[in-house]
Amino acid sequence: MQANGFYDNLRDVQRRVTHGHSFAPVIGVLALFVLWQIVTVLQLYPVFIIPPPSAVFEKFLQVVQDGRLWLHTSTTLSQMLTGLGFGVVIGVVLGYGMAKSRMLEDVLSPLVLAFQSTPVVAYAPLLVIWFGTGSTSKIMICALIVFFPMLMNTIVAIRTVPNHQRELIRTFGASRWETFIKLEVPASLPVLLSGLKVSATLAVIGAVVGEFISANAGLGFWIKLARDQFDTPLVWVNIFMLALIARTLYGIIALLERRLLKWQTRGRRHV
Repeated sequence: MQANGFYDNLRDVQRRVTHGHSFAPVIGVLALFVLWQIVTVLQLYPVFIIPPPSAVFEKFLQVVQDGRLWLHTSTTLSQMLTGLGFGVVIGVVLGYGMAKSRMLEDVLSPLVLAFQSTPVVAYAPLLVIWFGTGSTSKIMICALIVFFPMLMNTIVAIRTVPNHQRELIRTFGASRWETFIKLEVPASLPVLLSGLKVSATLAVIGAVVGEFISANAGLGFWIKLARDQFDTPLVWVNIFMLALIARTLYGIIALLERRLLKWQTRGRRHV
């Protein structure tokens, strides 16, 4: 009975800590806004450099009402999600092939490293020249910036599957397909989902870089236009929207990770 009471108290403490951690991001955001308000009240910088939060909120309401915010957000979001999908699929497929074949890795590694070591802003203009100023060039930029982390995470995930587990499943007569589905996929999910969280945030950067180079719509294009017009509140509205998109995607993947990896948590409890 005493042991049960001890574990009940321990669970209560864990719940309180968890609830406290859930409010930590809110507290951080509120602290940032308070600091921002103090800077504007003290007039440490001109208003056109750091506008007050109230001016940013008024601009946000204005662009929501006239529909411009949804127009540019939907443009960026569609290009970013498409590029994210292409980059993830190509990175996972190619990474699996490189993890399985040393020869393929030796052939492709120099090319992959050359692309990765070059900043995306360096070859983004080439992609615009090759694929035009439409959405295709932005999708390609997003796909390329997402491709490398997914490629590397896939290689690491497949090669870290324990050999004794491979040998065990072979003793049961499993085919290559059964080994892939029943062993490699479950064992690789933690690493792959971690790479997907990184890739989702990088896709936002890729979309904005493409829109900076050449575009007539999108949040990146709008930031550039607002900068040229010295409309700093509008710049901040776009920054907050991009941060919201990245955080939302990260949260969705984190939720998916918790759902798909429930078996790991259950396994730890039984150990």
